[in-house]
Amino acid sequence: MLAPAKINLFLHVGPAKENGRHDLDSLVMFAGPEAADRIEARKAEDISFTLHGPYATPDLATPENLVIQVLAGCQSRGLRVPPLTIDLHKHIPVAAGLGGGSADAGAMLRVLARLGMLTPPVAMTIAASLGGDVPVAYLSQPALMRGEGEQVKQVRGLPDLPALLVNPDIPCPTATVFRAYDETEKAKPLDLAELPDTPDVAGLIDWLRDKTRNDLQTPAISLVPQIGEVIEALETTPGCALARMSGSGASCFGLFEDRHSLKAASESLQERYPGWWIVPTLFSGSGNA
Repeated sequence: MLAPAKINLFLHVGPAKENGRHDLDSLVMFAGPEAADRIEARKAEDISFTLHGPYATPDLATPENLVIQVLAGCQSRGLRVPPLTIDLHKHIPVAAGLGGGSADAGAMLRVLARLGMLTPPVAMTIAASLGGDVPVAYLSQPALMRGEGEQVKQVRGLPDLPALLVNPDIPCPTATVFRAYDETEKAKPLDLAELPDTPDVAGLIDWLRDKTRNDLQTPAISLVPQIGEVIEALETTPGCALARMSGSGASCFGLFEDRHSLKAASESLQERYPGWWIVPTLFSGSGNA
């Protein structure tokens, strides 16, 4: 089961609430298999959880991993899940603003639903209990994400977007970025964005550029200046129509109007920045679930 990277095409953030959290307004799309983790699960005599891949580190193999938290959430609700052998293949950078852990949890929930162990409503309830990005990751379809992330509305009619994902191979912890945002930005009450009707690629990119932003981009750059370098590198690459940070960083994306320009940009940046994680992909207008 693929667990594709989540991309916030825009991210508007409201002021901190009494619980310390923030209301959000974000349009989310998902990358293709080039930028995705993968979950494999099968019934077994005993439960096991094994990590593989370039971003598989020992500190991820703990009870705090959201894949394990999915199973704990089932157990706490009295749901019977048989022992499973679970293999998690990590290809999405960690603490990268791409929702990798949430994508893994969403994929695990979809696996359990397909095995008949969960109904979709119960799966969504468990998703909402695990963090703001997990509900939309469980859906794995283009969607508006609002509230603290628990309000997810699927969006239809979006075009596929040729895109280049770039991470400077530096983590950028979400909590630290939100703390910097609270300390430096004067947040205003959210004015929810109104999506354009049935846009083509150029129309959607123009709307994103003119009407939206990522409110966490400036505070994230103050903490990780390399994010600014990534955005500048994308903006100055021929064919890039919009460059922006995703989520809380440090990953950024460049949007292109055609795949030929995307391919050329990917080859150019990979040659210039061999230490960066650079992946050309397609943000699917129909989703990846």
